[in-house]
Amino acid sequence: MLLLGWTLGACSALKDVDETKGWSAAKLYSEAKSNLGDRNYDQAIKYYQKLEARYPYGRFAQQAQIEVAYAHYKQSEPALAIAAADRFIKMHPNHPNVDYAYYLKGLANFNEDQGIMGYVGGQDMTERDPKAAVDSFDAFKELVARHPESRYAPDSVERMKYLVNALAAHEVHVARYYLKRGANVAAANRAQFALKTYPTAPANEEGLVILVKAYDALGMKDLRDDAERVMLKNFPKSRYLKGGGPGTGAWWMPWAW
Repeated sequence: MLLLGWTLGACSALKDVDETKGWSAAKLYSEAKSNLGDRNYDQAIKYYQKLEARYPYGRFAQQAQIEVAYAHYKQSEPALAIAAADRFIKMHPNHPNVDYAYYLKGLANFNEDQGIMGYVGGQDMTERDPKAAVDSFDAFKELVARHPESRYAPDSVERMKYLVNALAAHEVHVARYYLKRGANVAAANRAQFALKTYPTAPANEEGLVILVKAYDALGMKDLRDDAERVMLKNFPKSRYLKGGGPGTGAWWMPWAW
Protein backbone atom coordinates (compact mmCIF):
# COMPACT_ATOMS: atom_id res chain seq x y z
CA MET A 1 0.00 0.00 0.00
CA LEU A 2 2.84 2.38 0.85
CA LEU A 3 4.58 1.58 -2.41
CA LEU A 4 1.35 2.12 -4.36
CA GLY A 5 0.76 5.43 -2.62
CA TRP A 6 4.28 6.59 -3.37
CA THR A 7 3.92 5.58 -7.04
CA LEU A 8 0.65 7.45 -7.45
CA GLY A 9 2.11 10.49 -5.75
CA ALA A 10 5.14 10.43 -8.01
CA CYS A 11 2.95 10.20 -11.10
CA SER A 12 0.86 13.11 -9.89
CA ALA A 13 3.97 15.16 -9.28
CA LEU A 14 5.23 14.43 -12.78
CA LYS A 15 1.94 15.61 -14.23
CA ASP A 16 2.25 18.88 -12.34
CA VAL A 17 5.66 19.62 -13.83
CA ASP A 18 5.43 22.60 -16.19
CA GLU A 19 7.46 21.79 -19.28
CA THR A 20 7.63 25.47 -20.16
CA LYS A 21 9.38 26.46 -16.95
CA GLY A 22 12.38 28.57 -17.80
CA TRP A 23 11.37 29.11 -21.42
CA SER A 24 12.14 32.52 -22.85
CA ALA A 25 9.50 34.70 -24.50
CA ALA A 26 10.92 33.79 -27.90
CA LYS A 27 10.76 30.06 -27.09
CA LEU A 28 7.14 30.26 -25.88
CA TYR A 29 6.14 32.24 -28.93
CA SER A 30 7.92 29.84 -31.27
CA GLU A 31 6.20 26.81 -29.75
CA ALA A 32 2.81 28.53 -29.78
CA LYS A 33 3.26 29.54 -33.41
CA SER A 34 4.30 26.01 -34.33
CA ASN A 35 1.21 24.51 -32.69
CA LEU A 36 -0.95 27.12 -34.37
CA GLY A 37 0.46 26.12 -37.74
CA ASP A 38 -0.19 22.45 -36.93
CA ARG A 39 -3.79 23.27 -35.97
CA ASN A 40 -3.20 22.31 -32.35
CA TYR A 41 -5.24 25.31 -31.29
CA ASP A 42 -5.77 24.35 -27.65
CA GLN A 43 -2.05 23.93 -27.08
CA ALA A 44 -1.25 27.09 -28.99
CA ILE A 45 -3.68 29.06 -26.83
CA LYS A 46 -2.09 27.67 -23.65
CA TYR A 47 1.38 28.71 -24.80
CA TYR A 48 0.18 32.18 -25.83
CA GLN A 49 -1.49 32.67 -22.44
CA LYS A 50 1.66 31.56 -20.59
CA LEU A 51 3.71 33.93 -22.73
CA GLU A 52 1.53 36.91 -21.93
CA ALA A 53 1.37 36.04 -18.24
CA ARG A 54 5.15 35.71 -17.88
CA TYR A 55 6.27 38.37 -20.31
CA PRO A 56 3.41 40.92 -20.45
CA TYR A 57 5.50 43.56 -22.19
CA GLY A 58 7.16 43.52 -25.57
CA ARG A 59 6.40 42.50 -29.11
CA PHE A 60 5.94 38.80 -28.35
CA ALA A 61 3.15 39.50 -25.86
CA GLN A 62 1.39 41.85 -28.26
CA GLN A 63 1.59 39.32 -31.07
CA ALA A 64 0.36 36.59 -28.74
CA GLN A 65 -2.76 38.63 -27.96
CA ILE A 66 -3.82 38.90 -31.59
CA GLU A 67 -2.83 35.34 -32.46
CA VAL A 68 -4.79 33.90 -29.55
CA ALA A 69 -7.85 35.61 -31.03
CA TYR A 70 -7.14 33.88 -34.33
CA ALA A 71 -6.68 30.54 -32.55
CA HIS A 72 -10.08 30.89 -30.87
CA TYR A 73 -11.60 31.79 -34.24
CA LYS A 74 -10.13 28.68 -35.87
CA GLN A 75 -11.25 26.62 -32.87
CA SER A 76 -14.86 27.70 -33.63
CA GLU A 77 -15.07 29.77 -30.46
CA PRO A 78 -16.41 33.06 -31.86
CA ALA A 79 -17.27 34.64 -28.51
CA LEU A 80 -13.72 34.11 -27.21
CA ALA A 81 -12.25 35.28 -30.53
CA ILE A 82 -14.31 38.48 -30.41
CA ALA A 83 -13.41 39.11 -26.77
CA ALA A 84 -9.71 38.66 -27.54
CA ALA A 85 -9.91 40.94 -30.57
CA ASP A 86 -11.73 43.61 -28.56
CA ARG A 87 -9.08 43.39 -25.85
CA PHE A 88 -6.30 43.84 -28.39
CA ILE A 89 -8.06 46.84 -29.94
CA LYS A 90 -8.53 48.44 -26.53
CA MET A 91 -4.94 47.83 -25.42
CA HIS A 92 -3.22 48.66 -28.72
CA PRO A 93 -5.41 51.08 -30.72
CA ASN A 94 -2.42 52.29 -32.74
CA HIS A 95 -0.76 48.94 -33.34
CA PRO A 96 0.22 48.29 -36.98
CA ASN A 97 -1.91 45.13 -36.99
CA VAL A 98 -4.99 46.55 -35.29
CA ASP A 99 -6.78 46.47 -38.65
CA TYR A 100 -6.52 42.70 -38.55
CA ALA A 101 -8.17 42.67 -35.10
CA TYR A 102 -11.20 44.50 -36.55
CA TYR A 103 -11.24 42.12 -39.51
CA LEU A 104 -11.05 39.06 -37.27
CA LYS A 105 -13.86 40.41 -35.13
CA GLY A 106 -15.99 40.86 -38.24
CA LEU A 107 -15.17 37.35 -39.45
CA ALA A 108 -16.03 35.77 -36.12
CA ASN A 109 -19.46 37.41 -36.11
CA PHE A 110 -19.90 36.70 -39.82
CA ASN A 111 -19.37 32.97 -39.36
CA GLU A 112 -21.26 32.82 -36.08
CA ASP A 113 -24.47 33.94 -37.74
CA GLN A 114 -26.11 30.85 -39.19
CA GLY A 115 -29.42 32.64 -39.47
CA ILE A 116 -28.88 35.46 -41.91
CA MET A 117 -26.08 33.75 -43.81
CA GLY A 118 -27.92 30.47 -44.08
CA TYR A 119 -31.36 31.72 -44.93
CA VAL A 120 -31.47 29.51 -48.01
CA GLY A 121 -31.21 26.44 -45.78
CA GLY A 122 -34.92 26.19 -45.18
CA GLN A 123 -35.21 27.33 -41.55
CA ASP A 124 -37.77 30.04 -40.83
CA MET A 125 -35.88 33.33 -40.93
CA THR A 126 -38.33 34.91 -38.46
CA GLU A 127 -36.88 32.61 -35.78
CA ARG A 128 -33.35 33.94 -36.21
CA ASP A 129 -31.57 36.77 -34.49
CA PRO A 130 -29.71 39.08 -36.90
CA LYS A 131 -27.49 40.49 -34.11
CA ALA A 132 -24.36 38.65 -35.25
CA ALA A 133 -24.79 39.98 -38.80
CA VAL A 134 -25.24 43.53 -37.49
CA ASP A 135 -22.16 43.22 -35.27
CA SER A 136 -20.18 41.80 -38.17
CA PHE A 137 -21.20 44.69 -40.41
CA ASP A 138 -20.22 47.21 -37.71
CA ALA A 139 -16.77 45.65 -37.30
CA PHE A 140 -16.09 45.66 -41.05
CA LYS A 141 -17.42 49.20 -41.32
CA GLU A 142 -15.10 50.42 -38.56
CA LEU A 143 -12.16 48.72 -40.23
CA VAL A 144 -12.86 50.40 -43.56
CA ALA A 145 -13.45 53.79 -41.93
CA ARG A 146 -10.33 53.71 -39.74
CA HIS A 147 -8.01 51.86 -42.10
CA PRO A 148 -9.16 52.40 -45.69
CA GLU A 149 -5.74 51.39 -47.02
CA SER A 150 -5.73 48.08 -45.14
CA ARG A 151 -5.27 44.96 -47.22
CA TYR A 152 -8.39 43.62 -45.47
CA ALA A 153 -10.53 46.58 -46.56
CA PRO A 154 -11.58 45.26 -50.02
CA ASP A 155 -12.82 41.94 -48.62
CA SER A 156 -14.54 43.79 -45.77
CA VAL A 157 -16.43 45.95 -48.28
CA GLU A 158 -17.63 42.87 -50.17
CA ARG A 159 -18.76 41.22 -46.95
CA MET A 160 -20.58 44.40 -45.95
CA LYS A 161 -22.51 44.33 -49.24
CA TYR A 162 -23.47 40.74 -48.61
CA LEU A 163 -24.56 41.54 -45.07
CA VAL A 164 -26.70 44.47 -46.21
CA ASN A 165 -28.50 42.25 -48.70
CA ALA A 166 -28.93 39.48 -46.16
CA LEU A 167 -30.22 41.83 -43.45
CA ALA A 168 -32.67 43.43 -45.87
CA ALA A 169 -33.85 39.98 -46.97
CA HIS A 170 -34.42 39.09 -43.33
CA GLU A 171 -36.58 42.17 -42.74
CA VAL A 172 -38.60 41.55 -45.91
CA HIS A 173 -39.06 37.92 -44.95
CA VAL A 174 -40.47 38.98 -41.58
CA ALA A 175 -42.72 41.53 -43.33
CA ARG A 176 -44.00 38.76 -45.62
CA TYR A 177 -44.62 36.56 -42.58
CA TYR A 178 -46.79 39.27 -41.00
CA LEU A 179 -48.62 39.98 -44.24
CA LYS A 180 -49.64 36.36 -44.73
CA ARG A 181 -51.07 36.30 -41.22
CA GLY A 182 -53.06 39.47 -41.66
CA ALA A 183 -50.85 41.61 -39.43
CA ASN A 184 -50.83 44.39 -42.01
CA VAL A 185 -49.58 47.22 -39.79
CA ALA A 186 -46.62 45.12 -38.66
CA ALA A 187 -45.96 44.07 -42.26
CA ALA A 188 -45.93 47.68 -43.44
CA ASN A 189 -43.64 48.75 -40.60
CA ARG A 190 -41.07 46.01 -41.30
CA ALA A 191 -41.13 46.72 -45.04
CA GLN A 192 -40.67 50.43 -44.37
CA PHE A 193 -37.76 49.69 -42.06
CA ALA A 194 -36.04 47.59 -44.72
CA LEU A 195 -36.54 50.29 -47.36
CA LYS A 196 -35.18 53.09 -45.15
CA THR A 197 -32.33 51.16 -43.59
CA TYR A 198 -31.12 49.26 -46.67
CA PRO A 199 -32.24 51.46 -49.59
CA THR A 200 -30.11 49.76 -52.25
CA ALA A 201 -30.76 46.13 -51.31
CA PRO A 202 -32.31 43.85 -53.96
CA ALA A 203 -34.86 42.61 -51.42
CA ASN A 204 -36.57 46.02 -51.54
CA GLU A 205 -38.32 44.98 -54.74
CA GLU A 206 -40.44 42.55 -52.75
CA GLY A 207 -40.51 44.97 -49.83
CA LEU A 208 -42.35 47.51 -51.95
CA VAL A 209 -44.81 44.86 -53.10
CA ILE A 210 -45.53 43.99 -49.47
CA LEU A 211 -45.95 47.67 -48.65
CA VAL A 212 -48.50 48.12 -51.45
CA LYS A 213 -50.46 45.06 -50.37
CA ALA A 214 -50.37 45.98 -46.67
CA TYR A 215 -51.62 49.54 -47.31
CA ASP A 216 -54.25 48.18 -49.68
CA ALA A 217 -55.50 45.79 -47.01
CA LEU A 218 -55.61 48.63 -44.49
CA GLY A 219 -57.61 50.84 -46.87
CA MET A 220 -54.87 53.49 -46.92
CA LYS A 221 -55.25 54.44 -50.57
CA ASP A 222 -52.87 57.41 -50.68
CA LEU A 223 -50.02 55.51 -49.08
CA ARG A 224 -50.77 52.52 -51.27
CA ASP A 225 -50.61 54.68 -54.42
CA ASP A 226 -47.34 56.30 -53.29
CA ALA A 227 -45.75 52.91 -52.68
CA GLU A 228 -47.00 51.73 -56.07
CA ARG A 229 -45.47 54.74 -57.84
CA VAL A 230 -42.12 54.07 -56.17
CA MET A 231 -42.39 50.44 -57.16
CA LEU A 232 -43.12 51.24 -60.81
CA LYS A 233 -40.36 53.84 -60.99
CA ASN A 234 -37.63 51.71 -59.43
CA PHE A 235 -38.61 48.28 -60.74
CA PRO A 236 -40.45 48.84 -64.05
CA LYS A 237 -39.57 45.32 -65.22
CA SER A 238 -40.26 43.61 -61.94
CA ARG A 239 -41.39 40.00 -62.12
CA TYR A 240 -44.18 40.91 -59.70
CA LEU A 241 -45.71 43.18 -62.35
CA LYS A 242 -46.10 40.12 -64.56
CA GLY A 243 -47.62 37.93 -61.92
CA GLY A 244 -44.32 36.39 -60.94
CA GLY A 245 -43.46 35.17 -57.51
CA PRO A 246 -45.09 32.49 -55.38
CA GLY A 247 -48.59 33.04 -56.81
CA THR A 248 -50.10 33.26 -60.25
CA GLY A 249 -52.08 36.49 -60.59
CA ALA A 250 -50.74 40.02 -60.91
CA TRP A 251 -48.88 41.24 -57.82
CA TRP A 252 -51.55 43.75 -56.83
CA MET A 253 -54.33 41.14 -56.72
CA PRO A 254 -55.29 39.94 -53.22
CA TRP A 255 -54.97 36.31 -54.26
CA ALA A 256 -51.49 36.73 -55.80
CA TRP A 257 -48.70 34.72 -54.18
